[in-house]
Amino acid sequence: MLKQLILENWKSFRYAELPLDPLTILIGTNASGKSNVVEALEFLQRIVKGREIEDVLSGYSTLPSIRGGVEWAALKPETQFTLKSLIQGHDDLTDYFYKITIKTKPNAQVFDEYIIRKEPQHENNSVTQEEFLIKTNFDQELSVLMTDVFNRDNQSVAVYGSDNKISVLNFVKYIELDSNKENIQDKILGDEINVVVQCLDKIFILNPIPAKMRDYSRLSDNLESDASNIAGLLAALDGERKIEVEKTLSTYIKDLPEGDIQKVWAEKVGRFGSDAMLYCQEGWKPGHITEIDARTMSDGTLRFLAILTALLTRPEGSQLVIEEIDNGLHPSRAELLVRILREIGSKRKIDILLTTHNPALLDALGPDIVPFVVVAHRDKETGESKLTLLEDIDNFSKLFASYSLGDMTTKGAIERSLSRNE
Repeated sequence: MLKQLILENWKSFRYAELPLDPLTILIGTNASGKSNVVEALEFLQRIVKGREIEDVLSGYSTLPSIRGGVEWAALKPETQFTLKSLIQGHDDLTDYFYKITIKTKPNAQVFDEYIIRKEPQHENNSVTQEEFLIKTNFDQELSVLMTDVFNRDNQSVAVYGSDNKISVLNFVKYIELDSNKENIQDKILGDEINVVVQCLDKIFILNPIPAKMRDYSRLSDNLESDASNIAGLLAALDGERKIEVEKTLSTYIKDLPEGDIQKVWAEKVGRFGSDAMLYCQEGWKPGHITEIDARTMSDGTLRFLAILTALLTRPEGSQLVIEEIDNGLHPSRAELLVRILREIGSKRKIDILLTTHNPALLDALGPDIVPFVVVAHRDKETGESKLTLLEDIDNFSKLFASYSLGDMTTKGAIERSLSRNE
Protein backbone atom coordinates (compact mmCIF):
# COMPACT_ATOMS: atom_id res chain seq x y z
CA MET A 1 0.00 0.00 0.00
CA LEU A 2 1.12 3.57 -0.67
CA LYS A 3 1.92 5.46 2.53
CA GLN A 4 3.29 8.75 1.20
CA LEU A 5 3.78 10.69 -2.02
CA ILE A 6 6.46 13.39 -2.35
CA LEU A 7 6.48 15.94 -5.17
CA GLU A 8 9.57 17.94 -6.14
CA ASN A 9 9.36 20.47 -8.99
CA TRP A 10 6.26 18.70 -10.28
CA LYS A 11 3.94 21.05 -12.17
CA SER A 12 2.88 23.78 -9.70
CA PHE A 13 4.69 22.24 -6.69
CA ARG A 14 8.20 23.12 -5.54
CA TYR A 15 8.05 20.57 -2.72
CA ALA A 16 5.11 18.85 -1.05
CA GLU A 17 4.39 15.72 0.95
CA LEU A 18 1.06 13.90 0.84
CA PRO A 19 0.39 11.26 3.54
CA LEU A 20 -1.86 8.49 2.26
CA ASP A 21 -4.22 6.66 4.61
CA PRO A 22 -7.09 4.24 4.07
CA LEU A 23 -9.27 7.29 3.34
CA THR A 24 -7.56 10.58 2.46
CA ILE A 25 -9.46 13.74 1.54
CA LEU A 26 -7.83 16.41 -0.60
CA ILE A 27 -9.58 19.78 -0.61
CA GLY A 28 -8.74 23.20 -1.99
CA THR A 29 -9.98 25.96 -4.26
CA ASN A 30 -9.87 25.80 -8.05
CA ALA A 31 -6.31 25.82 -9.47
CA SER A 32 -4.83 25.07 -6.05
CA GLY A 33 -3.01 21.96 -7.30
CA LYS A 34 -5.38 19.08 -6.49
CA SER A 35 -5.41 17.74 -10.05
CA ASN A 36 -1.62 17.99 -10.20
CA VAL A 37 -1.41 15.63 -7.22
CA VAL A 38 -3.75 13.17 -8.94
CA GLU A 39 -1.66 13.33 -12.12
CA ALA A 40 1.52 12.59 -10.16
CA LEU A 41 -0.06 9.32 -9.02
CA GLU A 42 -1.20 8.66 -12.58
CA PHE A 43 2.36 9.19 -13.83
CA LEU A 44 3.69 6.62 -11.34
CA GLN A 45 1.03 4.14 -12.42
CA ARG A 46 1.88 4.62 -16.08
CA ILE A 47 5.65 4.15 -15.81
CA VAL A 48 5.33 0.48 -14.84
CA LYS A 49 3.51 -0.27 -18.10
CA GLY A 50 6.62 -0.25 -20.26
CA ARG A 51 6.06 2.98 -22.19
CA GLU A 52 8.70 5.61 -22.87
CA ILE A 53 8.62 8.66 -20.59
CA GLU A 54 7.64 10.84 -23.57
CA ASP A 55 4.56 8.67 -24.13
CA VAL A 56 3.73 8.54 -20.43
CA LEU A 57 3.52 12.34 -20.29
CA SER A 58 2.29 13.22 -23.79
CA GLY A 59 0.09 10.20 -24.46
CA TYR A 60 -0.43 8.26 -27.66
CA SER A 61 -3.31 6.85 -29.71
CA THR A 62 -5.00 4.95 -26.86
CA LEU A 63 -3.72 6.95 -23.88
CA PRO A 64 -4.60 10.60 -23.22
CA SER A 65 -1.90 13.09 -22.35
CA ILE A 66 -1.22 14.13 -18.80
CA ARG A 67 -2.19 17.80 -18.91
CA GLY A 68 0.59 19.92 -20.36
CA GLY A 69 2.58 16.91 -21.56
CA VAL A 70 6.36 17.07 -21.25
CA GLU A 71 6.54 20.86 -21.54
CA TRP A 72 4.58 21.56 -18.35
CA ALA A 73 5.57 18.53 -16.28
CA ALA A 74 8.35 20.38 -14.42
CA LEU A 75 7.80 23.56 -12.43
CA LYS A 76 8.98 26.49 -14.56
CA PRO A 77 11.85 27.28 -15.11
CA GLU A 78 13.12 23.87 -13.89
CA THR A 79 14.00 21.20 -16.42
CA GLN A 80 13.52 18.14 -14.24
CA PHE A 81 11.13 16.83 -11.59
CA THR A 82 11.24 14.12 -8.94
CA LEU A 83 8.48 11.91 -7.57
CA LYS A 84 8.99 9.74 -4.50
CA SER A 85 6.73 7.21 -2.83
CA LEU A 86 6.85 5.28 0.43
CA ILE A 87 5.37 1.80 0.09
CA GLN A 88 4.52 -0.66 2.82
CA GLY A 89 6.11 -4.08 2.52
CA HIS A 90 4.64 -7.48 3.31
CA ASP A 91 4.93 -6.77 7.03
CA ASP A 92 4.43 -3.68 9.17
CA LEU A 93 8.16 -3.31 9.84
CA THR A 94 9.43 -3.06 6.27
CA ASP A 95 8.89 -0.17 3.86
CA TYR A 96 10.24 0.55 0.40
CA PHE A 97 11.18 4.02 -0.75
CA TYR A 98 11.03 4.60 -4.49
CA LYS A 99 12.40 7.68 -6.27
CA ILE A 100 12.45 8.65 -9.93
CA THR A 101 13.85 11.87 -11.41
CA ILE A 102 12.93 12.84 -14.95
CA LYS A 103 14.71 15.37 -17.15
CA THR A 104 12.30 17.15 -19.49
CA LYS A 105 14.86 18.92 -21.71
CA PRO A 106 16.17 18.45 -24.30
CA ASN A 107 14.20 15.17 -24.27
CA ALA A 108 12.11 13.38 -21.68
CA GLN A 109 14.33 10.78 -20.02
CA VAL A 110 15.07 9.11 -16.70
CA PHE A 111 17.93 10.86 -14.90
CA ASP A 112 17.96 8.99 -11.60
CA GLU A 113 16.01 6.14 -10.06
CA TYR A 114 16.34 3.95 -6.99
CA ILE A 115 14.55 1.70 -4.51
CA ILE A 116 15.56 1.55 -0.85
CA ARG A 117 14.47 -1.02 1.71
CA LYS A 118 13.75 0.56 5.11
CA GLU A 119 13.42 -1.60 8.21
CA PRO A 120 14.14 -1.27 11.95
CA GLN A 121 17.67 -2.13 12.98
CA HIS A 122 16.79 -2.86 16.60
CA GLU A 123 13.83 -4.44 18.37
CA ASN A 124 12.65 -1.12 19.79
CA ASN A 125 12.41 0.30 16.23
CA SER A 126 14.38 3.36 17.30
CA VAL A 127 16.87 3.14 14.43
CA THR A 128 15.93 2.51 10.82
CA GLN A 129 18.29 0.61 8.57
CA GLU A 130 18.26 1.56 4.89
CA GLU A 131 19.64 -0.57 2.08
CA PHE A 132 19.54 -0.07 -1.68
CA LEU A 133 17.81 -2.66 -3.83
CA ILE A 134 18.32 -0.71 -7.05
CA LYS A 135 20.44 2.37 -7.62
CA THR A 136 20.95 4.10 -10.96
CA ASN A 137 23.48 6.63 -12.18
CA PHE A 138 23.16 8.45 -15.46
CA ASP A 139 26.25 8.09 -17.66
CA GLN A 140 26.46 11.26 -19.75
CA GLU A 141 28.92 9.80 -22.28
CA LEU A 142 27.05 6.54 -22.89
CA SER A 143 23.62 8.15 -22.48
CA VAL A 144 22.39 5.20 -20.42
CA LEU A 145 21.43 4.49 -16.86
CA MET A 146 24.04 2.33 -15.16
CA THR A 147 22.03 0.31 -12.65
CA ASP A 148 23.25 -1.65 -9.64
CA VAL A 149 21.12 -4.34 -8.00
CA PHE A 150 22.00 -5.18 -4.40
CA ASN A 151 21.60 -8.25 -2.24
CA ARG A 152 20.79 -8.48 1.46
CA ASP A 153 24.40 -7.70 2.37
CA ASN A 154 24.12 -4.51 0.34
CA GLN A 155 26.65 -5.82 -2.17
CA SER A 156 26.15 -5.14 -5.86
CA VAL A 157 25.26 -8.32 -7.74
CA ALA A 158 24.52 -6.88 -11.17
CA VAL A 159 25.35 -3.84 -13.27
CA TYR A 160 23.91 -3.17 -16.71
CA GLY A 161 23.15 -0.38 -19.13
CA SER A 162 19.53 0.51 -19.78
CA ASP A 163 17.52 2.72 -22.08
CA ASN A 164 17.09 6.04 -20.26
CA LYS A 165 13.71 6.60 -21.91
CA ILE A 166 12.00 3.91 -19.82
CA SER A 167 11.77 3.33 -16.06
CA VAL A 168 14.13 0.64 -14.81
CA LEU A 169 11.11 -1.06 -13.20
CA ASN A 170 10.05 -2.25 -16.65
CA PHE A 171 13.09 -4.32 -17.49
CA VAL A 172 14.67 -5.15 -14.15
CA LYS A 173 13.29 -8.67 -14.63
CA TYR A 174 15.64 -9.12 -17.57
CA ILE A 175 18.78 -8.69 -15.47
CA GLU A 176 20.97 -11.75 -15.91
CA LEU A 177 22.86 -12.81 -12.81
CA ASP A 178 25.49 -15.49 -12.44
CA SER A 179 24.10 -18.99 -11.94
CA ASN A 180 25.30 -19.01 -8.33
CA LYS A 181 23.27 -15.86 -7.71
CA GLU A 182 19.94 -17.32 -8.81
CA ASN A 183 18.66 -17.48 -5.25
CA ILE A 184 19.43 -13.78 -4.86
CA GLN A 185 17.59 -13.01 -8.10
CA ASP A 186 14.53 -14.87 -6.87
CA LYS A 187 14.61 -13.11 -3.53
CA ILE A 188 15.16 -9.58 -4.80
CA LEU A 189 13.61 -9.42 -8.25
CA GLY A 190 10.81 -11.88 -7.67
CA ASP A 191 9.67 -10.48 -4.36
CA GLU A 192 10.91 -7.20 -2.99
CA ILE A 193 11.11 -5.09 -6.13
CA ASN A 194 7.81 -6.54 -7.25
CA VAL A 195 6.23 -5.08 -4.11
CA VAL A 196 6.99 -1.65 -5.55
CA VAL A 197 5.96 -2.56 -9.10
CA GLN A 198 2.66 -4.10 -8.03
CA CYS A 199 1.82 -1.24 -5.67
CA LEU A 200 2.29 1.38 -8.39
CA ASP A 201 0.47 -0.77 -10.91
CA LYS A 202 -2.57 -0.90 -8.58
CA ILE A 203 -3.04 2.87 -8.59
CA PHE A 204 -6.36 3.50 -10.34
CA ILE A 205 -7.62 6.95 -11.35
CA LEU A 206 -11.40 6.83 -11.71
CA ASN A 207 -13.08 9.54 -13.76
CA PRO A 208 -16.49 8.20 -14.82
CA ILE A 209 -17.97 9.69 -17.98
CA PRO A 210 -21.70 8.82 -18.03
CA ALA A 211 -22.06 9.49 -21.76
CA LYS A 212 -19.55 6.71 -22.48
CA MET A 213 -21.11 4.35 -19.93
CA ARG A 214 -24.38 4.32 -21.85
CA ASP A 215 -22.98 2.47 -24.85
CA TYR A 216 -22.67 -1.26 -25.39
CA SER A 217 -19.20 -2.42 -24.34
CA ARG A 218 -16.94 -5.35 -25.05
CA LEU A 219 -16.43 -8.00 -22.37
CA SER A 220 -13.51 -6.91 -20.19
CA ASP A 221 -11.40 -8.05 -17.26
CA ASN A 222 -10.54 -4.58 -15.94
CA LEU A 223 -12.55 -1.40 -15.50
CA GLU A 224 -11.48 1.50 -17.71
CA SER A 225 -10.64 4.81 -16.04
CA ASP A 226 -13.74 6.45 -17.57
CA ALA A 227 -15.90 3.40 -16.63
CA SER A 228 -17.00 3.15 -20.27
CA ASN A 229 -16.80 -0.65 -20.13
CA ILE A 230 -18.72 -1.14 -16.88
CA ALA A 231 -21.29 -3.38 -18.58
CA GLY A 232 -18.60 -5.52 -20.22
CA LEU A 233 -16.76 -5.90 -16.91
CA LEU A 234 -19.84 -6.96 -14.94
CA ALA A 235 -21.06 -9.34 -17.65
CA ALA A 236 -17.65 -11.03 -17.85
CA LEU A 237 -17.44 -11.89 -14.14
CA ASP A 238 -17.60 -15.56 -13.24
CA GLY A 239 -21.02 -16.86 -12.13
CA GLU A 240 -20.79 -16.64 -8.33
CA ARG A 241 -18.68 -13.51 -8.43
CA LYS A 242 -21.13 -11.83 -10.81
CA ILE A 243 -24.07 -12.66 -8.55
CA GLU A 244 -22.20 -11.31 -5.50
CA VAL A 245 -21.11 -8.04 -7.12
CA GLU A 246 -24.49 -7.30 -8.72
CA LYS A 247 -26.28 -8.08 -5.45
CA THR A 248 -24.07 -5.59 -3.62
CA LEU A 249 -24.61 -2.97 -6.34
CA SER A 250 -28.36 -3.48 -6.10
CA THR A 251 -28.32 -3.25 -2.30
CA TYR A 252 -26.52 0.08 -2.19
CA ILE A 253 -28.14 1.69 -5.25
CA LYS A 254 -31.64 1.31 -3.77
CA ASP A 255 -31.03 4.28 -1.48
CA LEU A 256 -29.75 6.63 -4.19
CA PRO A 257 -32.91 7.90 -5.98
CA GLU A 258 -36.20 9.02 -4.55
CA GLY A 259 -37.83 6.05 -6.22
CA ASP A 260 -36.75 2.47 -5.71
CA ILE A 261 -34.18 0.77 -7.94
CA GLN A 262 -34.86 -2.90 -7.39
CA LYS A 263 -31.94 -4.46 -9.20
CA VAL A 264 -28.85 -3.67 -11.28
CA TRP A 265 -27.18 -6.14 -13.62
CA ALA A 266 -25.35 -6.56 -16.93
CA GLU A 267 -26.03 -9.04 -19.72
CA LYS A 268 -24.16 -10.26 -22.74
CA VAL A 269 -25.83 -9.20 -25.98
CA GLY A 270 -25.49 -9.99 -29.67
CA ARG A 271 -25.21 -13.26 -31.56
CA PHE A 272 -21.68 -13.94 -30.32
CA GLY A 273 -22.18 -12.62 -26.79
CA SER A 274 -19.02 -10.53 -26.95
CA ASP A 275 -20.71 -7.27 -25.96
CA ALA A 276 -22.79 -6.26 -22.96
CA MET A 277 -25.34 -3.72 -21.72
CA LEU A 278 -26.12 -2.44 -18.22
CA TYR A 279 -29.72 -2.72 -16.98
CA CYS A 280 -31.79 -1.89 -13.92
CA GLN A 281 -35.32 -2.34 -12.60
CA GLU A 282 -37.08 0.77 -11.34
CA GLY A 283 -40.19 0.97 -9.17
CA TRP A 284 -41.31 4.58 -9.43
CA LYS A 285 -44.97 3.55 -9.41
CA PRO A 286 -46.02 1.28 -6.51
CA GLY A 287 -46.54 -2.28 -7.74
CA HIS A 288 -45.16 -1.52 -11.17
CA ILE A 289 -41.61 -2.49 -12.23
CA THR A 290 -39.94 -0.97 -15.29
CA GLU A 291 -36.76 -2.33 -16.84
CA ILE A 292 -34.42 0.20 -18.45
CA ASP A 293 -30.89 0.11 -19.82
CA ALA A 294 -27.95 2.45 -19.32
CA ARG A 295 -29.06 4.68 -22.20
CA THR A 296 -31.79 6.18 -20.01
CA MET A 297 -30.05 6.10 -16.61
CA SER A 298 -29.21 9.44 -15.01
CA ASP A 299 -25.65 10.75 -14.86
CA GLY A 300 -25.68 10.56 -11.07
CA THR A 301 -26.80 6.93 -11.08
CA LEU A 302 -24.11 5.93 -13.56
CA ARG A 303 -21.34 7.73 -11.67
CA PHE A 304 -22.51 6.13 -8.43
CA LEU A 305 -22.45 2.68 -10.06
CA ALA A 306 -18.95 3.34 -11.43
CA ILE A 307 -17.61 4.17 -7.97
CA LEU A 308 -19.27 1.09 -6.47
CA THR A 309 -18.00 -1.15 -9.27
CA ALA A 310 -14.43 0.09 -8.85
CA LEU A 311 -14.58 -0.58 -5.10
CA LEU A 312 -15.95 -4.08 -5.69
CA THR A 313 -13.73 -5.19 -8.57
CA ARG A 314 -10.33 -3.57 -8.13
CA PRO A 315 -7.64 -5.91 -6.69
CA GLU A 316 -7.12 -5.78 -2.94
CA GLY A 317 -4.31 -3.40 -2.04
CA SER A 318 -5.31 -0.92 -4.74
CA GLN A 319 -5.06 2.85 -4.39
CA LEU A 320 -8.31 4.24 -5.77
CA VAL A 321 -8.24 7.93 -6.72
CA ILE A 322 -11.50 9.75 -7.44
CA GLU A 323 -11.45 13.41 -8.45
CA GLU A 324 -14.52 15.52 -7.62
CA ILE A 325 -16.28 12.47 -6.25
CA ASP A 326 -19.43 14.47 -5.52
CA ASN A 327 -19.96 15.46 -9.17
CA GLY A 328 -23.59 14.67 -10.06
CA LEU A 329 -24.44 13.56 -6.53
CA HIS A 330 -27.28 15.21 -4.65
CA PRO A 331 -26.08 16.59 -1.27
CA SER A 332 -28.67 14.49 0.56
CA ARG A 333 -26.89 11.32 -0.65
CA ALA A 334 -23.45 12.33 0.66
CA GLU A 335 -23.85 10.26 3.82
CA LEU A 336 -24.68 7.17 1.75
CA LEU A 337 -21.57 7.60 -0.38
CA VAL A 338 -19.33 8.07 2.68
CA ARG A 339 -20.72 4.91 4.26
CA ILE A 340 -20.04 2.94 1.09
CA LEU A 341 -16.48 4.21 0.79
CA ARG A 342 -15.71 3.25 4.37
CA GLU A 343 -17.47 -0.11 4.40
CA ILE A 344 -16.24 -1.52 1.11
CA GLY A 345 -12.81 0.14 1.23
CA SER A 346 -12.10 -1.33 4.65
CA LYS A 347 -13.49 -4.76 3.80
CA ARG A 348 -11.53 -5.08 0.56
CA LYS A 349 -8.36 -3.32 1.76
CA ILE A 350 -8.62 -0.58 -0.86
CA ASP A 351 -7.17 2.81 0.04
CA ILE A 352 -9.05 5.81 -1.28
CA LEU A 353 -7.90 9.32 -2.15
CA LEU A 354 -10.69 11.67 -3.13
CA THR A 355 -10.97 15.34 -3.93
CA THR A 356 -14.14 17.26 -3.22
CA HIS A 357 -15.74 20.69 -2.92
CA ASN A 358 -18.99 19.36 -1.49
CA PRO A 359 -19.70 20.72 2.03
CA ALA A 360 -22.40 18.08 2.57
CA LEU A 361 -19.90 15.32 1.83
CA LEU A 362 -17.30 16.85 4.17
CA ASP A 363 -19.84 17.17 6.95
CA ALA A 364 -20.97 13.57 6.37
CA LEU A 365 -17.39 12.40 6.91
CA GLY A 366 -17.58 13.67 10.49
CA PRO A 367 -14.89 15.03 12.84
CA ASP A 368 -12.97 11.74 12.85
CA ILE A 369 -11.79 12.45 9.29
CA VAL A 370 -9.98 15.67 10.26
CA PRO A 371 -6.51 14.07 10.65
CA PHE A 372 -6.80 12.75 7.08
CA VAL A 373 -7.85 15.98 5.36
CA VAL A 374 -5.14 17.72 3.31
CA VAL A 375 -5.51 21.24 1.93
CA ALA A 376 -4.01 22.19 -1.45
CA HIS A 377 -3.33 25.91 -1.66
CA ARG A 378 -1.08 28.49 -3.33
CA ASP A 379 1.71 30.42 -1.66
CA LYS A 380 0.76 34.09 -2.04
CA GLU A 381 4.40 35.13 -2.53
CA THR A 382 5.66 32.50 -4.99
CA GLY A 383 2.40 31.21 -6.50
CA GLU A 384 3.63 27.66 -5.92
CA SER A 385 1.23 24.98 -4.71
CA LYS A 386 1.53 23.57 -1.21
CA LEU A 387 -0.08 20.75 0.76
CA THR A 388 -0.96 21.30 4.41
CA LEU A 389 -2.68 18.94 6.81
CA LEU A 390 -5.89 20.61 7.96
CA GLU A 391 -5.09 20.09 11.63
CA ASP A 392 -1.65 21.69 11.15
CA ILE A 393 -3.16 25.10 10.38
CA ASP A 394 -2.16 27.36 13.27
CA ASN A 395 -5.62 28.37 14.41
CA PHE A 396 -7.38 25.14 13.47
CA SER A 397 -8.80 24.59 16.98
CA LYS A 398 -10.55 27.96 16.78
CA LEU A 399 -11.79 27.20 13.27
CA PHE A 400 -13.15 23.81 14.28
CA ALA A 401 -14.96 25.36 17.24
CA SER A 402 -16.63 27.91 14.95
CA TYR A 403 -17.39 25.94 11.78
CA SER A 404 -18.25 22.50 10.57
CA LEU A 405 -15.80 21.04 8.07
CA GLY A 406 -18.20 21.84 5.23
CA ASP A 407 -18.67 25.43 6.37
CA MET A 408 -14.91 25.94 6.56
CA THR A 409 -14.69 25.33 2.83
CA THR A 410 -17.76 27.24 1.67
CA LYS A 411 -17.00 30.33 3.77
CA GLY A 412 -13.31 30.49 2.84
CA ALA A 413 -12.17 30.17 6.47
CA ILE A 414 -9.36 27.74 5.61
CA GLU A 415 -7.89 29.94 2.87
CA ARG A 416 -8.00 33.01 5.12
CA SER A 417 -6.16 31.15 7.88
CA LEU A 418 -3.51 29.84 5.52
CA SER A 419 -3.00 33.31 4.07
CA ARG A 420 -2.40 34.76 7.54
CA ASN A 421 0.12 32.02 8.31
CA GLU A 422 2.28 32.74 5.25
